[in-house]
Amino acid sequence: MPDADTEAAQSLPAPRQQAAVTNDTPEPTGPYVQRSRADWAAMAPRVPMTLDEPLLRQLRGTGDPTDLSEVEAVYLPLTRLLSMYVHHTGELYRSTNHFLRINSHRTPFVIGVAGSVAVGKSTTARILQALLSRWPEHPRVELVTTDGFLWPNAELQRRNILHRKGFPESYDRRSLQRFVMDVKSGLAEVHSPVYSHMVYDIVPGEKIVVRRPDILIVEGLNVLQPARIRSDGTTGLALSDFFDFSVYVDAADADIRRWYLQRFMSLRETAFRDPRSYFRRYAEMPDRDARHRAEELWDTINGPNLAMNIRPTRGRATAILRKGENHEVKWVRIRKI
Repeated sequence: MPDADTEAAQSLPAPRQQAAVTNDTPEPTGPYVQRSRADWAAMAPRVPMTLDEPLLRQLRGTGDPTDLSEVEAVYLPLTRLLSMYVHHTGELYRSTNHFLRINSHRTPFVIGVAGSVAVGKSTTARILQALLSRWPEHPRVELVTTDGFLWPNAELQRRNILHRKGFPESYDRRSLQRFVMDVKSGLAEVHSPVYSHMVYDIVPGEKIVVRRPDILIVEGLNVLQPARIRSDGTTGLALSDFFDFSVYVDAADADIRRWYLQRFMSLRETAFRDPRSYFRRYAEMPDRDARHRAEELWDTINGPNLAMNIRPTRGRATAILRKGENHEVKWVRIRKI
């Protein structure tokens, strides 16, 4: 009798014949295969759409125009590929158990999602969670953001790095790595701290509980950072060592900066107006002053963080989604096996 993973793989829609990709030019040398939006969309033409517009509205970030046609063209093929990775990782798990003569529980499949502030990585992560949880073979898909592992503001102030929130040193990297390691190790229950964008700080006493999901998605600015070199010259583990697949959401610097400024100005009319908001003062500023402040924040914090710490990790991803000026994905690169 076939097991659940085998049945799931048999249920995957057959891939379209390579006639969809008519270019006879050999693949360029290098670690990635690149596909245009049209060719990528043709990779999984029979995968059913499982999202509707009301749900997509809930998943989109502020100012993100991702629509159902984008989901169908980009994210459905990606979830089909991910489901294949999940299936074949399961086969490797069973073969390894057989070889080692052990009978351990299969551990969660872990996906990392990286990219700049305002590039749309949170929307990407939420869409992937929603789509993957609707595949019958892996219904339990959890999403955790690395914001919960930022040091509390009091600790950032003590270290004099509050102005560098989002930079690698602003995270409790040891706790974040331990969290993902414990999930990947198959622990029955693992806890993550909770971060509030409203108060711009960790919420004391609140926890997210993760209980052996089929898939865990870890979303954050620095999830693809390489391992640090210790003072004695040795290298430790990197968070990405525990990933089975990773996605980097990319775009031109000028586009990301523009999206950041648009989002900042939009939030002044919504979330920033909440009396509890840490950013309430920006809602009360004249438009010109608020825009100047947003430009300053980008040019001194978010832009340098992207250039120095985030974009250099792009080449470590399994998949790269390159966006155009309106957030539409123009091409996709997949790392060669």
